[in-house]
Amino acid sequence: MYSWGRFLIILLARETKKRFNMRKSFFCYLCLAAVQISALFFASSCRKSSPEGVGNMRICFPDDMYEAALSYADLPDTNDFILDIRDSEGAPVYSGAYGDSPEVLSLSAGSYTVSVMSGEFSRPAFSAPQYGDRQCVVVPTDGTVNVKLNCVQINAGIRLRISPEFLTAFPDGVLFVSSSDGRLMYGYSEKRIAYFNPGPVSVVLNDGADSRTLFTRTLDSKEILTVDIKVSDSMSGQQDGGISVSVDTTRIWTDEDYVIGGETGNKGDEMSDAMSVSQARANIGEEDVWVCGYIVGGDLTRSSMSFSPPFSSATNLAIAARSSVSSRESCIAVSLPGGELREKISLADHPENLGRRVYFKGDIVESYFSLVGIKNVTECVLK
Repeated sequence: MYSWGRFLIILLARETKKRFNMRKSFFCYLCLAAVQISALFFASSCRKSSPEGVGNMRICFPDDMYEAALSYADLPDTNDFILDIRDSEGAPVYSGAYGDSPEVLSLSAGSYTVSVMSGEFSRPAFSAPQYGDRQCVVVPTDGTVNVKLNCVQINAGIRLRISPEFLTAFPDGVLFVSSSDGRLMYGYSEKRIAYFNPGPVSVVLNDGADSRTLFTRTLDSKEILTVDIKVSDSMSGQQDGGISVSVDTTRIWTDEDYVIGGETGNKGDEMSDAMSVSQARANIGEEDVWVCGYIVGGDLTRSSMSFSPPFSSATNLAIAARSSVSSRESCIAVSLPGGELREKISLADHPENLGRRVYFKGDIVESYFSLVGIKNVTECVLK
């Protein structure tokens, strides 16, 4: 009896110990797992909170910005310029007045877009030039990138100088300058520049019940067009029509004569009296006329073109009012006929022609590759 009872006690003790050890092992396992998970979480948290690298961005305007702009007095205080900085995903880093921005910004290493504007501009207005700049910069790890905001005029302007003879010929006439964004009445004594967004701008004469567009010019950013409005009788039929361009490091000033009653002249009949790119746009339908411009690109499609070599198409190219143009909308498309002329002028065969002044004789058409174009070209002269 004693032996049997002792056996049962020993058996019970062993079973109890076994279960205790199992619980102990399981508990230890849970503790070990918890420690490992905590370690992983802590390491992950460190990786997320620790940046890949940090650098600095310092933004300023050139010291000689105002000295270079002494030829005009309408450049606003740069402290009031609107500064906008965004990261590579477009998220804003800073948006506000330049004068309120930090002298040095500490940012995560990477690329950023920095843009600045002197003010908002959406509708035509007098004495309202808009200046700005836009740059893509890279902030280096443990380094500093210095950004100099080289502001230039973004919008375009037009100024009319009305001759006394015009007042005599059209005593009830009213002149307007107009674009798709709106229009401004231009008084006879008006001296200010009317500013517009780049694009077509028209001068309209309203003479009582009759209203007609005198001319349309496509203005580029930085361009200030001054037009002398004259009457053909007082000018004895003279039509100058020449355009002179002078650059003052910031804006391009263009002078042009417009003679009312002289619209039916023979502009473009001779190479020496070739139409400019703007004049060609205003004379769609003219045939066998000379047009002058600068070769700026090629490989045209209905939505794009190339402004730098290499070029693959020998059948077309684009010309513009200036050799520095890089906007498709500022160009005229030219169809190059096969033969000697194409071999002489095409950018596919002669990329060195890029930027050269050229004269074409042909027909001005409304659309060629969705641009005003020159087709049926019979003559071409490179300068």
